[in-house]
Amino acid sequence: MTDHHAARAAEGGSGQIAADTVVRDHSTEHRYEITVAGRPAGYAAYLDRPGGEGGGQRRVFLHTEIDTQYEGQGLGSVLARAALADVRASGRRAVAVCPFMAAYLKRHPEEADIVDRATPAILSSL
Repeated sequence: MTDHHAARAAEGGSGQIAADTVVRDHSTEHRYEITVAGRPAGYAAYLDRPGGEGGGQRRVFLHTEIDTQYEGQGLGSVLARAALADVRASGRRAVAVCPFMAAYLKRHPEEADIVDRATPAILSSL
């Protein structure tokens, strides 16, 4: 389990992220979870698939959800940023099937070096 503490303000929302906001990779559940003050606030579900650049792994993001009581606070962006940082650190590639993650990646071209597009072969493996 990897912890990512949300130290930077997210774009959008109020721009203020509580210091006790944490993103964890729950690999047995195939999802990153974001908590605020220890309370679940949302998640990004994924599956790992072979075939990344150089024969590595791809982390395919399927769905991202933020609890309604936390919407508009930028937590989705915090979650996406932490998940992608973990993908980068692990040497994997990211594939966004999830519309939220795809939109986040369009707004953040600095992540393009770790992103593969969702090909028919990837989609059929899900």
